[in-house]
Amino acid sequence: MVKQFCSILVCLVIYVQSHSQSPPVNQSHTIHSTGDSLQEYLGDTVHQQPHFTINGIFISGNKKTKAYIIGRELTFKIGDSVLLPELVAKFQRSKELLINTRLFNEVVISLKGFHGYLVDIQIDVKERWYIFPIPYFKPADRNLAAWADKNYSLSRINYGLKFSHYNFTGRNDKLRLWLITGYTKQIQLNYEQPYADKSLKHGFGAGLSYFTLKEINSSTVNNQQQFIKADTITYAGKYLSEQFSFGVSYFYRPAIKTRHVFRAGITSISIDSAVSVYNPYYFLNNKRKLTYPELSYTLEYQNVDYVSYVLRGFMGDINFARKGINGDMNLWQLSGRFTRGWQLSAKSYFMLQGWGMIKLPFNQPYFNQRMFGYGDFYLRGLEKYVVDGVAGLMVHNTIRRKLFQFNVPVSHLPTLDHIPISVYVKLFGDAGYARNKYFTQNSLVNKMLYTAGAGIDFVTAYDLVFRFEYSFNQLGQPGFFFHIRNEF
Repeated sequence: MVKQFCSILVCLVIYVQSHSQSPPVNQSHTIHSTGDSLQEYLGDTVHQQPHFTINGIFISGNKKTKAYIIGRELTFKIGDSVLLPELVAKFQRSKELLINTRLFNEVVISLKGFHGYLVDIQIDVKERWYIFPIPYFKPADRNLAAWADKNYSLSRINYGLKFSHYNFTGRNDKLRLWLITGYTKQIQLNYEQPYADKSLKHGFGAGLSYFTLKEINSSTVNNQQQFIKADTITYAGKYLSEQFSFGVSYFYRPAIKTRHVFRAGITSISIDSAVSVYNPYYFLNNKRKLTYPELSYTLEYQNVDYVSYVLRGFMGDINFARKGINGDMNLWQLSGRFTRGWQLSAKSYFMLQGWGMIKLPFNQPYFNQRMFGYGDFYLRGLEKYVVDGVAGLMVHNTIRRKLFQFNVPVSHLPTLDHIPISVYVKLFGDAGYARNKYFTQNSLVNKMLYTAGAGIDFVTAYDLVFRFEYSFNQLGQPGFFFHIRNEF
């Protein structure tokens, strides 16, 4: 009788705790605090507690998302027999998985009720806004620092419309249509359906894209991109490059943490004759047009608290790709990256990130030599530079300290009644090395690279991370940089 009374009391504690308001940005300690309280309450008798059987799972708030898509992410199911401490841990992990689908702003998992040793579980979700028909206005340069070197010229702006639906049929499927003009022209249409069968393990995707460029990065000099502009070498309005690609994908996710992605496609790229004059090694064999097939396989693993700003856990992927079938395009590429986060104290965290790539054979044309400084792969403090090569390794080390968090009320948004903001300060140090056998005229290739600095991050809704960083590089150059995305 006493033992059953204790079990009922514990259930009530979990119920009350899990219905309390969650801190912003999924950095919730509600479930963990419940687990700690439960452990403290039960003491050494935890393992003597009875097993509870999950009798029912009730979901509310999913106006668009199918219930079975939510159930796909849960670490428990009807009929499972678990101890209460185990159930608390499953609540926390399931909440993290649901947030990491990027379908929900908030998730609350709690005990709905119990009948003896049968328990019912309540899942309340608050869906995001999935449709984004937004204007597009962005510099053509690779980052804000590179655009600053062009004096923030408005002539280098791309503009247009991006339409994205991130939950098209309620099955976490994505539809994207981009219509961009301005400095370049882009047309992209892409659809991904990750759960196309009844088992929710198999999916598919397809997409096509068309690009035209008035400017081509034809070479790298003094560790910086050198460009050829169409208007300076030929008649105005002409494009120096045209690219078309089409591809299909197959997704296989057998459980929760691991996903396999197979892709196949074809790409056609043509360049103006002026490009080969400036750089005869832009393509192999001084070609001006390439059409080649592409095959790739990616293994993804994810077991983190929050995929957009990892504090705890591990995630990573390995990619193997093959491009071309003859000497004009002959590339075997192996790449991988990982992120590992540790909690050092209540508000302190350490993050280790690594990335590596090798391209074979080593005698690749300039077109296939991109390494550091392109996209999201760069050393913090070397944003103004690019480092080309056919093999490279890079490591990021970051210590973070959470300062505070708060909510900004927003009453007029139906999918978001408040904007959560978490603020972190950080210290970081990066290192990298790029191997370049043939294009050796730049000083940052074939040597160890080091940077260090400090910064402050603002983490908010819809996976937005605003990063303000002051850093130093091995050239002795300090700099202040701003990014609107996470490190990787």
